[in-house]
Amino acid sequence: MSSHKLSMLLAAVIGCSQISVAVAAGDADRLGKELTPLGGEKKGNADGSIPAWEGLESAPNGWVAGKYRGDYAKTKDEKALFSIDASNVDKYASKLTPGQIALIKQSKGYRMDVYPTHRNCGVPAWVEERTKENATEAKMAPDGFSLEHARAGGVPFPIPKSGVEAMWNHKLRSTGVGFDYKQGVAALSPSRGTNDFVFSTFEITQYYPHGTKEAKNVEDAGKVEFYTYYKYKSPVSLAGQALVSTSYLDRPAEVSYYFPGQRRVRRLPTYAYDAPLLGFENEYMVDIQNMFWSQLDRFDYKLAGKKEIYIAHNAFKMYDFNAKLEDVFKRDFINPDVTRYELHRVWVVEATVKQGQRHTTPKRTYYLDEDSWNLVAAEDYDANGNIWNVRQTFQIPVWELGGTCTYGPWMQYSLQSGRYVADNQVIGQGSDVKFLTSPDGGRFKANFYTPDTLRATSER
Repeated sequence: MSSHKLSMLLAAVIGCSQISVAVAAGDADRLGKELTPLGGEKKGNADGSIPAWEGLESAPNGWVAGKYRGDYAKTKDEKALFSIDASNVDKYASKLTPGQIALIKQSKGYRMDVYPTHRNCGVPAWVEERTKENATEAKMAPDGFSLEHARAGGVPFPIPKSGVEAMWNHKLRSTGVGFDYKQGVAALSPSRGTNDFVFSTFEITQYYPHGTKEAKNVEDAGKVEFYTYYKYKSPVSLAGQALVSTSYLDRPAEVSYYFPGQRRVRRLPTYAYDAPLLGFENEYMVDIQNMFWSQLDRFDYKLAGKKEIYIAHNAFKMYDFNAKLEDVFKRDFINPDVTRYELHRVWVVEATVKQGQRHTTPKRTYYLDEDSWNLVAAEDYDANGNIWNVRQTFQIPVWELGGTCTYGPWMQYSLQSGRYVADNQVIGQGSDVKFLTSPDGGRFKANFYTPDTLRATSER
């Protein structure tokens, strides 16, 4: 047998071995009983530092969308239990990720303030129902990395048996039909030896066509995972550049980009994976947008079990659109006074680049909150096995989504360059990110995400 045919045979065998088999009905019946509706453990931990699951958090009295969320959060008057910094990091190492430990030890003055834990992430009843249906019918495609079928709106694999299933839970977690920033900001901290930040302002809309109660199956809308529109407003060097993309369940995204200097829209077939994101001085890869923005085909994903770690949760101060940029974004790290950490259980997924594939960071570790399936932390390793990048999100219960937990702001520290990127921020922008439960026309329709839209919305 030729080496080519042998390779094809081995690939087929491996692919077939990764086809997911739905869990038994008896296992699915555990959802809503000893397991939460999304598959987390309802009970707390042995010493009580992680309480039992609380369930869906409803909107506080007096809050309406557009008001600063932190003024209404039930945690706003809580005091930190303790702080972790370089002086005591070894004491708490068992509840930290390797990336968190390295960041604390490397960054003078960095600290993590730890508060009481609240398990206030839930989903509406119809999402619970769809998730339970998915437990016995959602399935991966024969290629082992794309999704063949899932009920719309629900988490596809609430009782995951593999790392790739866990990653699909994050990709299709409950987040409504999308989000909309009329005025967002991204911060790139100064390079070593300088004090000059790069602040980029933008507008972005992301639309999930399968996020409505009326949708039946995820794959029904042309196998689209989500649509994106993005346009830079500043600085001058980027203003006017814009992008539309369509991300799919089973094939590479289609990306079109408008360059105002050329007055042309161009297709970008290689704007994916570890390609550098335009405008961020090689500190930002395309596939880490919003923490994870990629097909799952370049890595093997191992489900490495669960771990108790400190994650940024109920971090409402990171959504303060009236705060000043200079008060939040300090030279070497985000001001520890505006972050908040709690002890939670997370699923750990170890990603290793596949044989025959390439990636600038050949190993990654992902941490997914058991109560929401949000990616709450991640680490990248370089080719020598050293930690390169450390990422985290700022998860909150989003009241306009009925209390479902998700995030807008997230950030990444580079241990090698000493710089950080903080994206999808609203700090200092005068208005909040808007999360939506139903399409409101305009940008929340498939025919908006086309090259023609880029041409029509271009300014110069």
